Amino acid sequence: MSYGRVPRRRFTLLAAPAATVALALALSACGGSDDKVGGGGNTNFVTGSDGITTVDKADRKAAPKLDGETLDGKQLDVSEFKGKVVVLNAWGSWCGPCRLEAQYFSRVAKETKDKGVQFVGINTRDPKKGPAISFEKDYGVPYPSFYDPAGKLMLRFPKGTLRPQTIPSTVVLDREGKIAARSMTALDSDKLHKMIDPLIAEK
Repeated sequence: MSYGRVPRRRFTLLAAPAATVALALALSACGGSDDKVGGGGNTNFVTGSDGITTVDKADRKAAPKLDGETLDGKQLDVSEFKGKVVVLNAWGSWCGPCRLEAQYFSRVAKETKDKGVQFVGINTRDPKKGPAISFEKDYGVPYPSFYDPAGKLMLRFPKGTLRPQTIPSTVVLDREGKIAARSMTALDSDKLHKMIDPLIAEK
């Protein structure tokens, strides 16, 4: 009997890149999650009973650079929307809760467009664009979505910030491009407005 193979196999697992492990954890669920995850220490996050986590204006941190190709093959850089409230929604066509919330996102995106709000999707874990493009057509999604099958954009969010960690996740940036709010469950119109409206009103 040979014992040589077991240590090699164990070493391979232990040597997996940290980013790969983080991605597996980040994308392990479609639906429920621990809404308090994402910080550590004194983060100044406040999580309400509705699962929405917010940060006071003085304690917000800048969002990472988010750029890349959209589902329609164009290049997009979220920094172009500085001066607007930006709603980032991580979703997948395979995700049941994403289908439930899609109608509300489409509706609220249209309602708030003239108030300085820009919605941006982050489509992830769809190995091909086809299902994701069909999803957007079915739900009348009026805003662009990054095509990010490996979830690399989600991993750009710094530790200690309100990071998107499950599918669906929604992160809202204030007009200065700082991370202001997050939800890691499916949202309806009322909850979306609860996240967005205070930021619209900020001076």
